[in-house]
Amino acid sequence: MKKRILFFVALLLVLILPAHGKEYAIVIHGGAGVMAKDKMKEESRLRYKEKLNEALMLGEKLLKEGKSATDVVVQVINVLEDSPLFNAGKGAVFTHDGFNELDASIMEGKTLNAGAIAGVLDVKNPINAAREVMQNSEHVMLSGEGASAFARQQGLELVPNSYFYTERRYKSLQQILKHERQNTPNDKTGTVGCVVLDSYGNLCAGTSTGGMTNKKYGRIGDSPIIGAGTYANNKTCAVSCTGHGEYYIRLGFARDISAMMEYQNLSVGEACKKEIEKLSELNGTGGVIAVDVYGNVAMEFNTSGMFRGFIKSSGEKEIAIFNDEN
Repeated sequence: MKKRILFFVALLLVLILPAHGKEYAIVIHGGAGVMAKDKMKEESRLRYKEKLNEALMLGEKLLKEGKSATDVVVQVINVLEDSPLFNAGKGAVFTHDGFNELDASIMEGKTLNAGAIAGVLDVKNPINAAREVMQNSEHVMLSGEGASAFARQQGLELVPNSYFYTERRYKSLQQILKHERQNTPNDKTGTVGCVVLDSYGNLCAGTSTGGMTNKKYGRIGDSPIIGAGTYANNKTCAVSCTGHGEYYIRLGFARDISAMMEYQNLSVGEACKKEIEKLSELNGTGGVIAVDVYGNVAMEFNTSGMFRGFIKSSGEKEIAIFNDEN
């Protein structure tokens, strides 16, 4: 009788544990802004969707291999940072002085450990530096030359600032400097981000950006600020934001979503929608992606478009740009 009971207990564990352990979800964004579907060429649309798909497929492959949420967040964001399409890494926008300044942050939901870097000029993949700060320093955020020195000490790849030059971003700066056009909401957006629930039930969120075109005085937005542009907590969700950072900082945007889930029992979708409503009330623009501990995803924004996508272990998948896509 005892052997029979042990057999059924073991069978029950086999049936239950793998089903839960294999669940995963990954959500990404490549910036939100004013996007006119009829003005975006089909070739450009396909190029963006192909890169988003590349990032998602890599993430899914890594998750199926049993990689941690942190590993997946970093490697997926690397794909987006290495592309000139997005305002992060290679495609970063220019400051008023004609440089590219980079910010990034990452946070783990299990430990609430976090790392961030801000205002660096020479780190090829800023999200990697943010991870090193999280794992190999006693600090949460490093900035400027100090952050670069730390990245060098950790053996990360440093590049000349000219590496980040792209003709499209440079022309955008020159148009503003020559008063050929005013700053638009798109000059404050384009950040990339990734949130992941791994097969071990852990959450992680990461965000990387070049900031806003024509920024001055060492301006830093929400992306490297834990609780504003990035947040993760295994009790609730993982969040990454994109938009006009000053508003996200004032709202404590990412942390507020987690708080509404924890204290008001809102779903991840409800919390993200409510936070976007708060953003709109302040006349701020942008978007947010999130995933909760059950693999439910949210992708909310108050602009005409947001480069976005997700994949879940259930087989669900979506890649979209405009607000009328499902």
